[in-house]
Amino acid sequence: MTSFKAYGKIDEAEQLKLEARQKTRKRVIIISISSIILVCVIVGAVLGTSHNSRDNSQSGGSSQSSAASIKAVCDLTLYPNTCYGSLSPLNNSSHIQPEDIFKLATQVAMNELSKVAQYFSDHNAFNGSADNTTVAALENCVQLLSLASDHLNMVLSSGSLTLLEAADDLKTWLSSAGTYQDTCKEGFETASATVKTSITNWLQNSTELTSNCLAIISWISNVESSLKLRRLMSFTGHYEDPKWLNPKDRKLLQNWDVKKQANIIVAQDGSGQYKNISAALTAVPDKSTNRFVIYVKKGTYYENVKVNKNKWNIVMVGDGMNDTVVYGSLNNIDGTPTFSTATFAVTGKGFIAIDMGFRNIAGAIKHQAVALLSDSDHSIFYRCFIDAFQDSLYAHTNRQFYSECNITGTVDFIFGNSAVVFQNCNILPKEPLLGQQNTITAQGKFDPNQNTGISIQNCTIFPYGYANLSCQTYLGRPWKNYSTTVYIGNSLGSLIDSSGWLPWVGTSAPDTIFYSEFQNYGPGSSTNDRVQWKGVKNMTSHQVSKFTVSSFIKGDKWIPAAGVPYKSGL
Repeated sequence: MTSFKAYGKIDEAEQLKLEARQKTRKRVIIISISSIILVCVIVGAVLGTSHNSRDNSQSGGSSQSSAASIKAVCDLTLYPNTCYGSLSPLNNSSHIQPEDIFKLATQVAMNELSKVAQYFSDHNAFNGSADNTTVAALENCVQLLSLASDHLNMVLSSGSLTLLEAADDLKTWLSSAGTYQDTCKEGFETASATVKTSITNWLQNSTELTSNCLAIISWISNVESSLKLRRLMSFTGHYEDPKWLNPKDRKLLQNWDVKKQANIIVAQDGSGQYKNISAALTAVPDKSTNRFVIYVKKGTYYENVKVNKNKWNIVMVGDGMNDTVVYGSLNNIDGTPTFSTATFAVTGKGFIAIDMGFRNIAGAIKHQAVALLSDSDHSIFYRCFIDAFQDSLYAHTNRQFYSECNITGTVDFIFGNSAVVFQNCNILPKEPLLGQQNTITAQGKFDPNQNTGISIQNCTIFPYGYANLSCQTYLGRPWKNYSTTVYIGNSLGSLIDSSGWLPWVGTSAPDTIFYSEFQNYGPGSSTNDRVQWKGVKNMTSHQVSKFTVSSFIKGDKWIPAAGVPYKSGL
């Protein structure tokens, strides 16, 4: 296992504490009351506050009822004490609705995150004595916490949908906000104990508050499905119709002769406006609600490309996944944090790549070296080549879709904490370093309320170049405590080890993971000898449907406008 050079290894003591806290809370709830009755009690406590306040306005009953409502909700979070403190301003309110609780919780999280972001932006106390990796991690945190702030701001911004109608978006943005903070912390794993302790302490409140917001909106969403209270409340939260495109843009993409509609052409031979992609991106208007098409002609582009958060709705089309290729070689061994190694990194929402190749050529000996990183919400990669060794594809956050792509790698080569679906892709393990084992996925869900996971559907898994690999190849290993990965209807070659899944540490995995296989076929698909972990599940068709495009990433609302082929259900 030491040959894996694990990034972000689970702290075993922290894992045990988390599991103990979860088990204790579960026992209390199970012993106390059934889940349905619990929901009813909480709803009654919250919705009854306004009525009770009128009856008890002269006796102090209002504040008692408000406090009871807050306690009922906070008891459902991972960090109830932090929750109580953050919502204390509502204790004396005469009218409390779930909307009030959620909005205040999010505002408090936003305020705390702003303080932390300012600390990282201003802080240079470590810079004088820190190594280059630690300095780079500090710089990454500035970017990551800015993204986390943006996502909390989206939750708080004005809009017209009800809280329940926007629940999926809110859970996505809060899941991402938590992940950005977690990634910030991961960057300091090799730093001194003093630095790690300082970073952990600074991030503790903001991460707990963000987690609590996620728990509250998840509870509200569960109330809807349990009690059908669709008109329970209104919410002035930010929400954009995921069909961002106007009719002209939809026609443009569905036409599929996108190159002729290019706003900018990139060509190494000088036949376009720019010779490299990074220069072309400077000409893209910020926060455009219209599609902006960049045609990248055949060529090898040696550059580390960053599509920043203000570059929305870009379509980047090449001449073929093996003909238009972006190359890079940044890697962890040479001192670059994994998050910063990506050859191509995209953050701006609504990004579409077609017929492009993304490669990190650092090689297996350089360990973590990312070819493609996506933080783009509603991003689509169609007929793309993603090629590296360890950590090839960092599907970091938000909702993503990959269709007809070729993805190569060795250790944990599809990883991250997005909600992502792969359809009709070729997943191609390579020969790793001597002593290593191939693991296709390393999903990073660390909070039970996050709506994240990896869904691999109708794909083909066989060795890159049809080679005879000398190592074992596994479907995945649990990077985090709630790692969620499903394989649905795939062709699994004989390279897949009969045990299926590999532990991250030790001989087992946290009970809280969710791994499943459904109707796969081929010589590596038999589940008879799979590991017998509690978190490895058998699913019915109804359960599997939760991991389809239509349900898991709500793709029916945004993929059709892009014109790429996809399957909505099973």
